[in-house]
Amino acid sequence: MTDATPPDYRDTVFLPKTNFPMKAGLAQKEPGILDRWRNTKVYERLRAARRGRATWILHDGPPYANGDIHIGHALNKTLKDIAVRMATLRGFDAPYTPGWDCHGLPIEWKIEEQYRKKKRDKREVDPIEFRRECREFAQKWVDVQSAQFQRLGIMGTWDQPYLTMDYEAEAVIVEEFLKVAGSGRLYQGAKPVMWSPVEQTALAEAEVEYQDVTSTQIDVVFEISEFPEVPELVGAKAVIWTTTPWTIPVNRAIAYGEAFDYLVIGKEDCRYIVAEPLVGAFLKRAEVFPRNEDGDPPSLEDLLFGKIADVPPPILIKGTALEGAVARHPLHELGGFYAEPRPFLPGEFVTTESGTGLVHLAPDHGEDDFRLCKEHGIDPMFVVDEAGVYHTDWPVVGGHHVYKVNAVDGPVCSALSGAGGLLAATADYTHSYPHSWRSKAKLIYRCTPQWFVRMDAEAGADGDAGPDTRSLREIALAEIDKTRFVPERGHKRLKSMVEGRPDWVLSRQRAWGVPLTLYVHKESGAFLQDDAVNARIVAAVREGGADAWFAADHQALLGDAYKAADYTPVTDILDVWFDSGTTHAFVLESGKWPDLSSPADLYLEGSDQHRGWFQSSLLESCATRGHAPYKALLTHGMTLDKNGRKQSKSLGNTTDPKKIIDAQGADILRMWVAAVDYTEDHRIGDEIITGIADRYRKLRNTFRYLLGALGDTTPDVMPADRMPELERWALHRLTEVDTKLRAAAEAYDWTSYLVTLEQFAGADLSSFYFDVRKDSLYCDALDDPKRLACLSVMDTLFHALVRYAAPILAFTAEEVWQSRFPSDDDSVHLKEWPEIDAAWADEALAVKWERLRALRGVVTEAIEPLRREKTIRSSNEADVALVLSDAEALGDVKSVDFAELAIVSRVDVRADAIGGAEAAPAYDGAWVRVDPTELEKCARCWRHTPDVDTGTQLCGRCRDVVKP
Repeated sequence: MTDATPPDYRDTVFLPKTNFPMKAGLAQKEPGILDRWRNTKVYERLRAARRGRATWILHDGPPYANGDIHIGHALNKTLKDIAVRMATLRGFDAPYTPGWDCHGLPIEWKIEEQYRKKKRDKREVDPIEFRRECREFAQKWVDVQSAQFQRLGIMGTWDQPYLTMDYEAEAVIVEEFLKVAGSGRLYQGAKPVMWSPVEQTALAEAEVEYQDVTSTQIDVVFEISEFPEVPELVGAKAVIWTTTPWTIPVNRAIAYGEAFDYLVIGKEDCRYIVAEPLVGAFLKRAEVFPRNEDGDPPSLEDLLFGKIADVPPPILIKGTALEGAVARHPLHELGGFYAEPRPFLPGEFVTTESGTGLVHLAPDHGEDDFRLCKEHGIDPMFVVDEAGVYHTDWPVVGGHHVYKVNAVDGPVCSALSGAGGLLAATADYTHSYPHSWRSKAKLIYRCTPQWFVRMDAEAGADGDAGPDTRSLREIALAEIDKTRFVPERGHKRLKSMVEGRPDWVLSRQRAWGVPLTLYVHKESGAFLQDDAVNARIVAAVREGGADAWFAADHQALLGDAYKAADYTPVTDILDVWFDSGTTHAFVLESGKWPDLSSPADLYLEGSDQHRGWFQSSLLESCATRGHAPYKALLTHGMTLDKNGRKQSKSLGNTTDPKKIIDAQGADILRMWVAAVDYTEDHRIGDEIITGIADRYRKLRNTFRYLLGALGDTTPDVMPADRMPELERWALHRLTEVDTKLRAAAEAYDWTSYLVTLEQFAGADLSSFYFDVRKDSLYCDALDDPKRLACLSVMDTLFHALVRYAAPILAFTAEEVWQSRFPSDDDSVHLKEWPEIDAAWADEALAVKWERLRALRGVVTEAIEPLRREKTIRSSNEADVALVLSDAEALGDVKSVDFAELAIVSRVDVRADAIGGAEAAPAYDGAWVRVDPTELEKCARCWRHTPDVDTGTQLCGRCRDVVKP
């Protein structure tokens, strides 16, 4: 080889040229892209372009307008945006209208916090003024969150969102409520509901979270005064166990299990009744007998085998023997309420998992207690007020807060101990207990008059109302079975919740929200049902908002047919889940957003919404329309920190989406959303985001290479049958990728979608196709058929890849598109799914090129040691001998320019053995030997070929290209 300095042919090489930067600078660039979208009205033009197409509707579940968005918001809204953009790309008319939940405790609680800081009493503020402050607070955060969501690249009608506090929305909520009232499913009743003494209102199940607490556990005796089945056991003491001592002052009865066996233990003058499986645990807690020789409490075995001094063997009785038995409250000597007899009632809910197998019943404070007592004509006492304080005239605990009487030395235990009714009390029982997810305070079950929607038909009735005689529960369960769930396990989750849920508590004792616009007759207690009155109510709310009810001239609303003096207007407000549950009515059906329609194709929220919005929307729509408001439900898990812990401000491990956007750009966050398995709980952290940024850079560089190769040209489309095999293989791979991406889009599987796109761009294109064809692109003549075929394929790949990426990398795809086709009249988001010719698929060719790629890998692996040793500097300097035992593989290699494919100088491929060839570990039946080539290097293309001219130092191809 010559050592002479080669001539400089750089100006003759057709290197890629592009202004598209390798460094993204997304954080600085994306706001400008957002402004461009707004100024050129991309969303409005997209709606116009898709009008008349088949629709695909995602109905947005409304977040609360009460603070900056968090990472859960970012995940949720981005998943929705990807789904909407993907449907749009696939040719659907897929509008998106964002919305906000503006009523209820989250906002009211914030205003009350402000009052407390200013030492103001909410009760002294005019309700209309208070509601105005709530409205202003909500509007402030709607504006803030709207800007934050738009910064994520979320596309929609941001200039016309839906708000549950808009007058029109409030009017529709009222209208929907009155439909439910007219369906026969609404009733007023007194039953225990989850109650927050701090917030002083009933709570929905979705507003409750469970935390571990340590409570006082007590064993209390109720002396049996009547025992018809076993008269000789009169005077025995039934033992109950509870972790809520504060409920003992309102005990009304005792529940037992009919199928259980009970043991009567102790001496004749002091005998205790406990379920047999629980006697051992009871003896350890209560220590009613002397300890044994080892100093331990006696066991059940000690009792059964007569090992306890002076204690006879226990008597076994069946649970059914307790029928008709009556006990005395341990505080019966106080007279009055406590002197009333406490009957034994059979309860299916009684278990032998813990306690004593006998359950004390306080119908004021337990659902099972209430239901069983009601069946036997026993009513609650209503002695705990809205703040959780006992009425001042109630014995023992009057004037006390329920949480302040639970201690071992508190008034309940002290009174029980003084009356001889307390066997054991310890403050060490750890268990899960309901809390308000807003105030984080413990809740209680409290029996109060509330308004309910009946889940089941009334006893003796054929159905609820109307031509559909099924109960609301039956309709909802049937609709769940018709709904598509992503992931599928959501079906079982939602169905089990609806199967077991109690009646829906609609009323709340708060100020900020939509009222239950009912008139209750003062004498009969029935609420008025009159279409004309209802129409006037709805019209008033439509004109003046929900405030119109609180400031109403009720006689005017009632009209001439009724006297206002005969009716009491209800002042409770609706459960906020009813508000959001009716959004399908005022968003999808009202006509205010004419592009929308019902039922929606998809509702998409976190898995917690099986208990919340998914369920309230289902029940409301089934109650008023007889069907679900959606066709499919998609649920995502919660975002955990990098260590898999729940994110919490108190732990200091929260991830602020704004910080990620400011540092890396929204597209990095969007790519993270697509990369995680959203169907499960998933993680985020600095290292995870750094990894996503690395993946993004690889994809960006693929686009950059395409832009550089294509430049400002638009290649002529070359028919596939005129192309070289490598180009036809690339088109075949595109058909495979397209099929996978379509399937992933249909399945909402963005993780598979993104991985498929990345692998195609990285492994198939950048690392293989582009790597092989760069020699032709850079050095072949501009009109060379192989180069033109490559450019034709690259143009096809560009149009496909940028569209495939657009739903996820919304900003980058637009930047890529505008880099090649700059125009204010155009946007990649106006495009549709690329048209991929099915005729490009060639399975036989794919099998052949799979072998060729594998053999290329064998050669590359064999060259690497020589490069590390600097025996050669690049693969172009290698001569390769390749021995193949498989005739088919041998034929494949001989049918192509394998030296070009492997980017080496020469390839000697043969079936017979050659000295120095080593077996390829990754390919059975292949041996390879690599030697430094002795061929001269072309000064232009850098390939080592036999036809390099010593004068020009150019190979034959390059001489033809650069000749004058």
